[in-house]
Amino acid sequence: MTSLMDEGPRLLRGGPIGTVIREQVAADVAAFKEEFGYQPALAVLVVGADAPSLVYLHKILDGCRLVGIGDRLVELPEDATEADVSNALQTLQADPKIAGIIVQQPLPKGIPLRVIIDTLDPMRDIDGIHPLNAGLLSLGYDGFLPATAHASVEILKQSGIELAGKHCVVVGRSNVIGKPAGLLMLRENATVTICHSKTADLRSIIRTADIVIVAIGKANFVTGDMLKPGAVVVDVGINVVEGKVVGDVHFESAVRVASAITPVPGGVGPLTNAILLTHLVRAARAKATGAIPLGAHSLAVPAPEAK
Repeated sequence: MTSLMDEGPRLLRGGPIGTVIREQVAADVAAFKEEFGYQPALAVLVVGADAPSLVYLHKILDGCRLVGIGDRLVELPEDATEADVSNALQTLQADPKIAGIIVQQPLPKGIPLRVIIDTLDPMRDIDGIHPLNAGLLSLGYDGFLPATAHASVEILKQSGIELAGKHCVVVGRSNVIGKPAGLLMLRENATVTICHSKTADLRSIIRTADIVIVAIGKANFVTGDMLKPGAVVVDVGINVVEGKVVGDVHFESAVRVASAITPVPGGVGPLTNAILLTHLVRAARAKATGAIPLGAHSLAVPAPEAK
């Protein structure tokens, strides 16, 4: 008798889930334009050129056009100053139709994140990098969640993967993916271990995980021999190797061990793009009505009591 593992792991594809979300967003945008008389827009600010993030950002802009959201791309050169970045953000925020702003991460050397934090309106921060939104997340409430971290957990939930009581190892401690993904998994009642470049005996820790979320920014870093048989793997990495986009997980070896895994491309990325559009619509409606968009939204669970 052939087992599930013999047949290969289940591929967790974000595209089909994202399609359903975008259909709802398109209806929400149409209703918004009917009610308020204008098209809400998303602005993307790019400083310098970084191949993996540019692929990601252009897909977001393409998604905007599909659902009727306006899009604005502002590109600054690699040698842009802090003042250039701050002025660009202020110009975008002066446009009342721009409901959300995304800034390319990571920023070039010489441009500290503080410049963004000091200028960016947290109510337009639909990718959750502002301290206000990060603080709400850490307390168990929703401002705007970092979209990639949000998608890395949502793809598990929408795929019917049991999270409560599971041991989740997050590989990577960035403020935009690793840390928020860990907090979101805690919210789902998983037991969470966050690892990073200085973690001792990383291989042994990963091998204890029922669920592994990998966001360390190194191509093919996690290999199949590091995984517990039957583990569920979420690969958040976007790396370009010899002209090909690959993840942080060595897919060919991981598929021999995992029970379910996100492919790269085609896994977390498409869902991230769709989730960002839901954040944009929420921000636009809050701005148009004068509300503060800090309540829980449709894709998140209520803030639990800590126990």
